[in-house]
Amino acid sequence: MRAALAARVPALLHEPMFRRYWSGQTISMFGDQISTIALPLVAVLTLHAGPAQMGILAALLWLPSLLFGVHAGAWVDRHGHRRATMITADIGRAVLLASIPAGFALGLLTLWQLYVVAFLTGTLSIAFTVANPTLFVSLVPEPEYVSGNSLIYGSRALSFVGGPSIGGLLVQVLTAPFAVVADALSFLGSAFFLGRIRPAEPPVAEPGTGSIGAGLRFIRTSAIVRPSLLAASMINFFNFVFFALFVLYATRTLGVAPGLLGLVLGIGALGGVLGAVVTNRLAGRFGSGLVLTAGCLMFTAPLMLVPLAAGSRPVVLVMLGAAEFGSGFGVMVLDITIGAIFAVVIPDPLRSRVNGAFQAVNYGTRPLGALVGGFLGTAIGLRPTLWVAAIGGMTGVLWLLPSPVPRFRMPSESRQARPADGTAEASPGESGVVGPDAAEPAA
Repeated sequence: MRAALAARVPALLHEPMFRRYWSGQTISMFGDQISTIALPLVAVLTLHAGPAQMGILAALLWLPSLLFGVHAGAWVDRHGHRRATMITADIGRAVLLASIPAGFALGLLTLWQLYVVAFLTGTLSIAFTVANPTLFVSLVPEPEYVSGNSLIYGSRALSFVGGPSIGGLLVQVLTAPFAVVADALSFLGSAFFLGRIRPAEPPVAEPGTGSIGAGLRFIRTSAIVRPSLLAASMINFFNFVFFALFVLYATRTLGVAPGLLGLVLGIGALGGVLGAVVTNRLAGRFGSGLVLTAGCLMFTAPLMLVPLAAGSRPVVLVMLGAAEFGSGFGVMVLDITIGAIFAVVIPDPLRSRVNGAFQAVNYGTRPLGALVGGFLGTAIGLRPTLWVAAIGGMTGVLWLLPSPVPRFRMPSESRQARPADGTAEASPGESGVVGPDAAEPAA
């Protein structure tokens, strides 16, 4: 029986270092999803924030990506110590989040404190995020990139199921500020597991090659990364127009209680679990590039069900759950495939700089979207703004359609696609898609 169970465990989880890395990521993701519902509810229920203030809060969490993403990537490539950087970021975020329940207990919590915590937490998240891809490729062999990403994002999908439900319940039982403690503890868990691995990290950038602009230049010349960035940025912009107002709309306009909202989000997020399970098979059958392209639409289109939601309470809850289910499926497909493709096409010496530049542009659209969402929500109302966001997000896929991305196949997928006569379908490198892009440009 034990042998049969062991055979069903993915091969990567038999590797101790990857298993510890995955465990830390899993714990942190669950904490993040608790805060995803708890932090906005702190603003809405405890501090009585309006649409504009909710937009500012969401913007401050992501503004550091725009301000510091490029510089953080260059710094990590020059100095290395990616694991130590990630541990430091985890501990710092735990301390910042713990200040929210402390301030509430002392009667000192204000929106300004929430703004400061959001901005500084976002800043530390940038350092963690730009270091993470290099640590991932240090632990996972290239043929397992899609499988490794599927495991990581499978945990993320499960966190979407359990995190909001637990967060909503904690808000009702403990109040929103004290529910944030769970996220603070999750960052300490992540730091603990990262402290137990010792991967052989790629070398730092050679002296004179650590240029801040090298990541942006690589993106500009890459036929794969450039359109992917444009598509993801447009999707993120409109998604955060949506995200800035969703909790406010669900609780005040639709009248959904926090605990019930968390439960609906958790049930709907089962779509993310399904996406994490099937993406590897879809990519092997149709190619990672085509699946990535489809994921852009699968992520954004279901969100139209939210402004459509009307009628009796059960009907509204079903529509919200269906929107979350479909969107959760799509975002898993999108994230897993784009992560695996970038792991192949971006060279190690540039990885943090390219990731930092990508985050600066991609995540930099998030605060802009949140601010626009707050402004539009005040100017034209919540429901019309959600319509603008849902339809606008669907246009992101237009950047991918004329590019080589839909035809992209991972090297392992190209080998699987060999015809019966023994001749091979052209791999990305042979067709010129990966070859030029993977070459490191001059710094």
